[in-house]
Amino acid sequence: MIEAVIPYPNIDPVLVHIYGPISIRWYALSYIAGLLLGWAYVLRLLRTQKLWTGAPFMGKAPMTTDDIGDLFVWITLGVIIGGRIGYVLLYGVLYCGFAGHGAPACGGLPEAYLSDPMKIIAAWEGGMSFHGGLIGVVIAVVLFCYKRKLRLFAVADLIAAATPIGLFFGRIANFINGELWGKITDVPWAMVFPNAFPPGVPRHPSQLYEAGMEGILLFSLLWFLLVRRQVHRHPGAVIAWFLTLYGLFRFIGEFWRDSESKIYGWFSMGQALSLPMWLAAACLFWYIYSQRHNRQPQKASQKAVT
Repeated sequence: MIEAVIPYPNIDPVLVHIYGPISIRWYALSYIAGLLLGWAYVLRLLRTQKLWTGAPFMGKAPMTTDDIGDLFVWITLGVIIGGRIGYVLLYGVLYCGFAGHGAPACGGLPEAYLSDPMKIIAAWEGGMSFHGGLIGVVIAVVLFCYKRKLRLFAVADLIAAATPIGLFFGRIANFINGELWGKITDVPWAMVFPNAFPPGVPRHPSQLYEAGMEGILLFSLLWFLLVRRQVHRHPGAVIAWFLTLYGLFRFIGEFWRDSESKIYGWFSMGQALSLPMWLAAACLFWYIYSQRHNRQPQKASQKAVT
């Protein structure tokens, strides 16, 4: 048997036991850290005046600091509610009900939802979907912008730029929980995860790979595109790049993860969910390009008149 070179730290997922089932978990703290740091990052972008000079902003940021504080309350609800509903529907019902029916990872789902409806809301037992959380955030941002009469794409670009911060902390929490482990390997940095099956076998620490790609690398690329290239001057462009790059990194990361949601061969549910993200990104890029193309003749005709 191959021995892991780097020992798994085996950190207790519960940071502090308060009373009975009430406790503070690293997973909850990761959500809090991601939201607070994302909030701080968006505030910094709003206060960077050079980002808002010239068209289409003309010196006015798309939202105020008060707006962003209120919006993050809505986003918090969108992440939690959307993430849980997404897990129940996409994995518990869709995957476990069809492609993975009877798989050990499903734990008797979706039938267990009927015999014990409390499992639908039992997020403390594990089970949050990024794609569900993304849909929840989209709904929250759309409703908030409609209520405050804010420019939807301009606001959503800022939220997309900050999202990798939460993704990074989420993957670190997956690592601390010893879940979503990687495939069996003999690389020098392999680890033995205590809850993996078969037990005692070195695996890729795929959670850390995904933290690096979906967190650090994605954040850096979006920062470069927004701050250096200023693609946000075409509202919706940051969203499109986020969907493209996250979909790519998630698709790649699944090759190292010992996915519990295989659909066929190496193709997993996580990779399948990248496809609609790429489709949405392509539609956004087309819309942005067509808007630019349609504006150019207008500018030309105005110059001719003057």
